[in-house]
Amino acid sequence: MESWAGALSEERREQLEEIDPSWCPVWPVEWQRAFHLTRLRLEEVGSELPTEPGVVVHRGEDLGRWVKSVRLGWDKLTTVQQWMCEQVLGSSPRPRTMPKPRTSQADKWAANLAAARQFYEREGHLRVPRKHIERIVGEDQEERELRLGAWIGNQGSRAATLSPERAEQLSAIGMRWT
Repeated sequence: MESWAGALSEERREQLEEIDPSWCPVWPVEWQRAFHLTRLRLEEVGSELPTEPGVVVHRGEDLGRWVKSVRLGWDKLTTVQQWMCEQVLGSSPRPRTMPKPRTSQADKWAANLAAARQFYEREGHLRVPRKHIERIVGEDQEERELRLGAWIGNQGSRAATLSPERAEQLSAIGMRWT
């Protein structure tokens, strides 16, 4: 007799459920095999889940690779698969990281102006070589490398379009506009 899945006999379905009651005919066999082996490994060893590929290979299955793929593809799992991973394996989705906020043009200007002031205070002039990189520490205490030489050159070529306030800020630290 054929099962409701359309491919297995009732006898075969019962045999599979006897091996693993959580077996589901609509899930990929590879996923179920890896889940089952990961569960067995946790029961046998009692350690934490492997999270990196190549660290734990159990019965030919790279469990770390599988766990990592589950965490990265969490949204593609069914609700039941997610529940099983959380409750049975203690796994969870990879934490979402927020992208760094975009830096505004005003913030970029302020950082480059600070770099220009730093260079001027150290060197006594603002004749910066085009390829010069200036390292500054921002308000967030993070060190940044700014292409100061290119920035100074660009400001000189854009002198006619700079606001009077910005032109004055650069003039105050020795900008030559020729």
